[in-house]
Amino acid sequence: MKIFEELQRRGLIAQVTDEPEIKELINNGGAKFYIGFDPTADSLHAGHFMTIVLMKRLQLAGNKPIVLLGGGTGLIGDPSGRTDMRNVLSIEQVNHNCECFKKQIGRFIDFGEGKALCVNNGDWLRDLKYIEVLRDVGACFSVNKMLSAECYKQRMERGLSFLEFNYMIMQSYDFYRLHEDYGCNMEFGGDDQWSNMLGGTELIRKKTGKDAYCLTIPLLTTADGKKMGKSAKGAVWLDEDKYSVYDFYQFWRNTADADVIKFMKVLTFIHIEEIEEMEKWDSSRINELKEILAMEITTMVHGKEKAEKARDAAKALFSGAGDDANMPTSEIAIEGDDAGILDVLLLGGLIPSKGEGRRLIEQGGITVNEEKVTNPNMRFTRDQLKEGIKVRKGKKVFQKIILK
Repeated sequence: MKIFEELQRRGLIAQVTDEPEIKELINNGGAKFYIGFDPTADSLHAGHFMTIVLMKRLQLAGNKPIVLLGGGTGLIGDPSGRTDMRNVLSIEQVNHNCECFKKQIGRFIDFGEGKALCVNNGDWLRDLKYIEVLRDVGACFSVNKMLSAECYKQRMERGLSFLEFNYMIMQSYDFYRLHEDYGCNMEFGGDDQWSNMLGGTELIRKKTGKDAYCLTIPLLTTADGKKMGKSAKGAVWLDEDKYSVYDFYQFWRNTADADVIKFMKVLTFIHIEEIEEMEKWDSSRINELKEILAMEITTMVHGKEKAEKARDAAKALFSGAGDDANMPTSEIAIEGDDAGILDVLLLGGLIPSKGEGRRLIEQGGITVNEEKVTNPNMRFTRDQLKEGIKVRKGKKVFQKIILK
């Protein structure tokens, strides 16, 4: 089976500009494609992961990826899929985030000679002169057409800044520069990027007379339509210092039943034939499927050894064995000789506020060292915290809290 057909079978193709040409290119290793990553944080998250896996699939099929870091566009912010304006980052923040992204992506993509490229659009966007952009690039865009794009329409009622309005032009210019400087002939991205990507193909055609292509993949969403990649703790980061390996494993292990097979198809390298056989399994084996999914993704991101430790910790904790060797741990600092339960939960990152902690305790949702907490004024001595307490929030969140 060729790569284009595999992508279709896995449900990874949403929109294409020229299916026969794209199919020919990627099936024969002729795609020199780019995917852009705006460095809005210092780590990639689960929402990026499907795109990274797609890039890896295409590279394994002989195509050449170009990773484009948004050192320029990251200073503006993409309005696509947003109802409000992104926070504007400093140049120092963007530069730092770009370096973090490059390091993370290098764990998945082979940047050996002739294998892939990593470039930064800040190298050309930051040096552009306004009058030249207006004359050479702006003249190629219709404002009426731009305003009809979904990425802008959904922002019009709330207010679209001129800063954000320029994003499509800058992303289109990226494609043009990559086409001219590196021979890039294709752009891949989420289907919320469709309008921006078409802008790039149009700019290339108008400036060079040549054709370029784009293909979008569906956004990673759950069965109820919610965008995937968020947990109760916020974004599911790929950096284990921001999101523990245990929590990462548990995030995927707790996937809704209706999403397991879909996520296996788009996020793992398990053979599609094998996944389609799993799809026929009896519903009584759903937890087995979830464990396979969680192990596959956690192994890809954090390595086999850490994935196995996370799995074993989860099994021990949920079986009641209480083995905390690989349990996620938070170190806290306190003043004085003791601390209240609400302070401990807050410092340990288990609750967003004391009010939420009080509500959980009243509802019987907090257990410490296997005993349910009923008193929101409960206190722990410094010695107890030095030894460490094992906290369970609800049915699925476990954490050991220990004094620094």
